[in-house]
Amino acid sequence: MSHKHENLLRMVFEGPVSGNVHWREVEAMLTHLGARVDPHHGASFRVVLNGVEGFLHHPHHSNTCTKQELRHIRDYLESAGVGLPQNPT
Repeated sequence: MSHKHENLLRMVFEGPVSGNVHWREVEAMLTHLGARVDPHHGASFRVVLNGVEGFLHHPHHSNTCTKQELRHIRDYLESAGVGLPQNPT
C-alpha cells in the first residue's frame, strides 16, 4: 500500500478525526483497496468492498469530507474488514 493511502487510513481510523480530507482522496483509497465505487443517486455512491455493500456520500458544497462523513467511511471500512496496516516490528 502506498504511503499516501496508508496515511489516509490512519487519519480515518485514529482520533481525532481530521477535517481536512478530500473526497477524491477517499475515492482513490477505496479503489486502491479493491472497492468498486459507482455513482448512485445525487451525492450518493454505492461502494462494494470485500463483498460488503455500502452507500457513502460525497460532501455537499465542498470537496472536503466532514468529520461525520469520515466516521461513516470508517464504520463502512470496519464492516468490510479493513483496518490499519500493522507496522513491522
